[in-house]
Amino acid sequence: MQLDLAAVRAAAASYVKPESFRPSYGTAGFRAEASLLPSTMFRCGMLIGLKARSCGQACGVMVTASHNPEQDNGLKLVEASGEMLEQSWEAHVTQLAQAQTEEQLLQALAALAETLQAAETPGRVIIGRDTRTSGADLAAACSAGVAAVGAQVSDIGMATTPELHFTVQTFNRYHTLDEQAYFTNLLESFRTLTAGSHSLQQPLHVDCANGIGAFKLQQLVPQLQKLGLQLQLYNAGQGRLNHECGADYVQKEQSFPAGMGDVPTDACCASIDGDADRVVFFTKRQDGSFVLLDGDKIAALAAVYLRRLLSLAPPGTADGISTGVVQTAYANGASTHFIAEQLGLQVRCTNTGVKYVHHEAKAFDIGIYFESNGHGTVLFKPSLLQRLQDMDENVSVMQLLAVSRLMNQAVGDAISGLLLCDAVLRSGTSLADWQALYTDLPSRQLKLVVSDRTVITTTDAERRCLTPAGLQDAIDAAVAKYESGRAFARPSGTEDAVRVYAEAASQESADALAREVASVVYDRCGGVGNRL
Repeated sequence: MQLDLAAVRAAAASYVKPESFRPSYGTAGFRAEASLLPSTMFRCGMLIGLKARSCGQACGVMVTASHNPEQDNGLKLVEASGEMLEQSWEAHVTQLAQAQTEEQLLQALAALAETLQAAETPGRVIIGRDTRTSGADLAAACSAGVAAVGAQVSDIGMATTPELHFTVQTFNRYHTLDEQAYFTNLLESFRTLTAGSHSLQQPLHVDCANGIGAFKLQQLVPQLQKLGLQLQLYNAGQGRLNHECGADYVQKEQSFPAGMGDVPTDACCASIDGDADRVVFFTKRQDGSFVLLDGDKIAALAAVYLRRLLSLAPPGTADGISTGVVQTAYANGASTHFIAEQLGLQVRCTNTGVKYVHHEAKAFDIGIYFESNGHGTVLFKPSLLQRLQDMDENVSVMQLLAVSRLMNQAVGDAISGLLLCDAVLRSGTSLADWQALYTDLPSRQLKLVVSDRTVITTTDAERRCLTPAGLQDAIDAAVAKYESGRAFARPSGTEDAVRVYAEAASQESADALAREVASVVYDRCGGVGNRL
């Protein structure tokens, strides 16, 4: 592939990498304090521009730091399929992002271009961003990188992450950029799923994390109300992004988000994250205490519902269909037992991160995954969809097809998850029934800063540590002290930190186990700052 290196050199001069900054590609792209990122955005724009030119289709960039604080930003790279950047390209993007000099950058870019053949049709990169104030300038840096390598740019402005993925998919099919297509798909799929059902006699209370999801849900409120779903939105843009609100906060702190402590008893509540690709649910007990229904519970609800639809479909429909649930190490042990033992479905465990769970879910005809943090979806194999489409009309078959359209087939979508759960709750499963599917083992998650996260390496889907020497033995010794104990430590995929997870028979024991494991990690892995 031919490049105008003089043009690249001239454009790159405006985006010089800070000397000490070494961006690292994590489980979902790059994230850092926003002022450090212009060079990373420019360089990623060049890489995804080359990829778009080589396939002759649209690829995408989402400028977001998801659930991180407002002062951070980042990006997620999107393939022409609408899925996340294939792992074989992560080394290329890291090399470009970390190049210390202009000459190193140009050499790495030229070497990559030499391996690629330009398609006959021009490549395009579709760029979206969340609500962060740094987003527009960083999107412009990315656009400059795309243009420098000769690809076309379409900046769609503010969008949710799943909307950007959906837009890339639909553009490559229909060659139009139409936000309304995303909304129409959600609404019509939800209409099919809820046809003939009675709406719940209470609103769905939604914490919007003061993020982009608030703006998109506000556009949907009137249409959803006509379909029997009343949304009451909180943290809808008046406060700081992700500050004491959002799915990540609710799931990890296991407490009400800002402004929602006084929701009615037994209210159905949900929380989405800053870029609207995660959702968790929660409610309030009679005594005022908080109850979390996390991604594990959403996966279980979806599994129960889909198994019911298959059982109600014409005889033979379910024959030969593989249905499975993919989890990570963060999945509560009680959820794994429920899905495998009571529902009789296959359960597989992968490394943390959508790129791992999504890939594994594609192995099933119907693959369900929701990480505990609420990121997930339901995938349908194209061959199964064709089989269902060829069948005579049947309510359950039509609803299965509606689930496949509602649930984003490229990435987790908080709005899709909201609508699916509401549809299931209308179908005869009450909020109390959902809570009672299984009882979570008490758990606790902690995060501690370390000087270098790479000192920890893991195996067995990140459930056991290989290095540093002795760390896993120390964790095992701590776990052995507690009834039903389980714990692990894994390096963060986005920052120099280690995440600790623990579960046990009581909350007191889970908290104590988490603190003990965190202390071991702090001592053996270069902990920074105060102990937890």
